[in-house]
Amino acid sequence: MKQIFSLILCLTAFAGFMQAQDNVIDEVIWLVGDDAILRSDVENMRLQMQVEKQRMEGDPYCVIPEQMAIQKLYLHQAKLDSIDAPESQVFSEVEGRINYAVSQVGSREKLEEYIGKPLNAIREEWRQSVKDQLLVREMQKKLVGNIKVTPSEVRTFYNRIPQDSLPMIPTTVEVQIITLEPKIALEETDDIKRRLREYTEQITSGQREFSTLARLYSEDTESAKNGGELGLQGKATFVAEFATVAFELNDPKRVSRIVETEYGYHIIQLVEKRGDRINVRHILLKPKVTKEELADATLHIDTIRTDIVNKKFTFEEAATYMSFDKDTRNNKGLMVNQGEPGRMSSERTGTSRFEMEELPAEVAKAVYGLSVGDVSQPFTWINSKQKEVVAIAKLKSRIEGHKASLTEDYQALKGMVEQEKREQILERWLAKKQQDTYIRVNENWKNCDFQTKGWLIE
Repeated sequence: MKQIFSLILCLTAFAGFMQAQDNVIDEVIWLVGDDAILRSDVENMRLQMQVEKQRMEGDPYCVIPEQMAIQKLYLHQAKLDSIDAPESQVFSEVEGRINYAVSQVGSREKLEEYIGKPLNAIREEWRQSVKDQLLVREMQKKLVGNIKVTPSEVRTFYNRIPQDSLPMIPTTVEVQIITLEPKIALEETDDIKRRLREYTEQITSGQREFSTLARLYSEDTESAKNGGELGLQGKATFVAEFATVAFELNDPKRVSRIVETEYGYHIIQLVEKRGDRINVRHILLKPKVTKEELADATLHIDTIRTDIVNKKFTFEEAATYMSFDKDTRNNKGLMVNQGEPGRMSSERTGTSRFEMEELPAEVAKAVYGLSVGDVSQPFTWINSKQKEVVAIAKLKSRIEGHKASLTEDYQALKGMVEQEKREQILERWLAKKQQDTYIRVNENWKNCDFQTKGWLIE
């Protein structure tokens, strides 16, 4: 069952970017409530997973539609419970996946060549699957609630596992990081502000609609497709600088002043206010970093590295006073595990411990061959704010993989107990949801060895 709930999140991650082959005769193979699962849906997913070299245990023509059916049950409940995924979060997740994919293939051009579509089309196709994934994740969080685990439950869990079957605790590391943002040429900033002022004048004079300019020019490609609209959101959804200006707007005909955030420069227009939520349009333009500016920043951070190695000051001091990364500099550069993409939770989430694959790809590559205490060579990194920065990293600690021990791995074991409880809650919910939902499986699919019982109720 654990595999089911983790796999369902993975299945939606890149869905929908391939069209069904011409020789596939389409048909409805499952009905889940009012939603149909088509044979072409399954074939598209199978081909996509093949291209992405994703491994799957079992017959894909059985496993894939079952996971799609589970997803539809969660999405139906999310709709009933009015659970939504903020567009800003969808945008951030999509961009994160794009950047990860780029890091795997080498460049944006290679990604376009590999998938056979321009980057804007890739973003378009990944958006809905990412949104569905977020909705499933939020629905599961709501169903599970706040799991409480006592020390006695952890001990009971540990003691009932045979010694030769104790779980392996994977190798984990702690990493500190220092980042520098390349300077943006004044001419580049001035040009962006000039363009945004021109857009404002065109909107104010009635020459063009805000939504039209957003579709044409905004670099927030997801909201651009909706004319720049972000949908009804609470104030906490937005970064502070954006929220302050957006919530001051009262006249839908007016355009805000230019707002600088960590994502770039914006202009904003009010669509509607509803209670403590607001819907606005925005146009985002991002300053471009030149090769020369990137080289200068790399040289600067290499000098910092040399001074650290020569013990003029410590890595921790440099991280505190020189790093641009506000998420880590107050913690002496120590990175915090925010959880793996596509997983509802991790026992390491919120801690400083990472499995190597949980680190951002560029950081993992930089520290992979280091000994504890070593500082990496400078590298470039697209950070969580989608900015290209230069960085150095220090391997603070490494704990090699080993069999779980109650004294040394209590937190990891506690996480396993929490996960077991979550799975039990979700299993019970799924069984009840199956009973309450009309489900019909095509005769040709009834012989599948389903991982979840309850689909074929006679």
